[in-house]
Amino acid sequence: MTAHSDSASAARRKSPTARLALPRIIAYALPAIPLAALTLPLYVLVPTFYTETLGLPLAAVGLALLLVRLFDAVNDPLIGWAADRFRPRFGRRRTLFAFSLPLTALSAFMLFWPPADATTAWLVSWGLLLSLGYTAALIPFSAWGAELASDYHGRSRITGWREGLTLVGTLIAIALPFAIGFERADGLHGLAVLGIAVLVALPLFGAAAILATPEPAEHSKTRVDLKSGLGHLMRNRPFVRLISAFFLNGLANGIPATLFLYFVSARLGLPDARGPLLFFYFLCAIAGVPLATWAARRVGKHRAWCYAMLAACLAFAPAPLLPEGSLAAFATICAVTGLLLGFDLALPPAIQADVIDVDTAASGEQRSGVYFAAWSLSTKLSLAGGVGIVFPVLAGFGFDPAAQAGAAQGLTALAVTYAWAPIAAKLIAIALMWNFPLDEAAQQSLRRSIEAD
Repeated sequence: MTAHSDSASAARRKSPTARLALPRIIAYALPAIPLAALTLPLYVLVPTFYTETLGLPLAAVGLALLLVRLFDAVNDPLIGWAADRFRPRFGRRRTLFAFSLPLTALSAFMLFWPPADATTAWLVSWGLLLSLGYTAALIPFSAWGAELASDYHGRSRITGWREGLTLVGTLIAIALPFAIGFERADGLHGLAVLGIAVLVALPLFGAAAILATPEPAEHSKTRVDLKSGLGHLMRNRPFVRLISAFFLNGLANGIPATLFLYFVSARLGLPDARGPLLFFYFLCAIAGVPLATWAARRVGKHRAWCYAMLAACLAFAPAPLLPEGSLAAFATICAVTGLLLGFDLALPPAIQADVIDVDTAASGEQRSGVYFAAWSLSTKLSLAGGVGIVFPVLAGFGFDPAAQAGAAQGLTALAVTYAWAPIAAKLIAIALMWNFPLDEAAQQSLRRSIEAD
């Protein structure tokens, strides 16, 4: 056995993370609240503000955000590699996370409070810096959570708390801009207040997590070089299936998230209901998180996720057929799909922690950073697809969000793209995950192999 293996075994014996107490789990999950403003709200509110309020062209904003996400194609793998490779005394997860907080907070502040004459260059430059900071925060943060528990259902508990607080942060990120308003580019508008909140809360909650949550145990027995590591990644069939399904489901969620405000305002003719409906959607998702962890205990994580995706398809199907002014009917769709969003948030990251075990057992190195880098890249590319692909398509059909009344062809394209295109993607994701091979028994067998000295 190598010296590195001896030190890793010692770290496992000293680790306090066998079962984390609830207060420590909550402390770990706290940064998810301000980080939530940089996920779906970023893709919902920022395109709307930069196109409708600042008056930038729809296709240009879509291209700008797509370029920012393409930057992640290089950014994410490098940060994931660094997150696994560097081992400072303070901890490989906590150190990188701590260094990322100032850049992330400042970039979010500048992106959410642009000058009234901001151009696409402002969006691209601060978007690139935010992408760098957010990735450097998210990858070690996610790997940290995945490594804090080693059992099948314990991972659902940690991800459930983290994603539950993510939804709390999402509600705040939606409520602030709409309560204050962001129809004017000058002054302290609602999006600017959200930027200030992130600037203050992210370093504060990040410090609480760093100080209260232990560095997780490392189960590496050896190190693999880049070529061998990529080979293990590609041969990890459960991971390939999971990330393919996750990308498709993320695209299915990213398209309606990007088009939500436009659909409610232009297609349903309910501009004043946009904020309340979006808030209601994410409020229902909070209830979906404990329901998801309960269902995972009953039928397994992958099968519970499949049932939720199938139910979401059924609930979403009638949306393009709703007549103008259908507030109650669309609110019902928001309630059901919001509840099911809790499954999308809580279960895939818990399954991701399981597929990392496949790699750790085969390669001998615990490479959670690399896997969550791929996970992060998949998330961003799927959300970017909702902006970089959908916006130019809608523009080609004549949809103009700045127009008082849209052309019939443009509104029809908006409705179909909003609801039916995501259903097709979700159905493929269900097919990939239905007979997923990594259940509780298989995961427990992997852990016995990993933890054997």
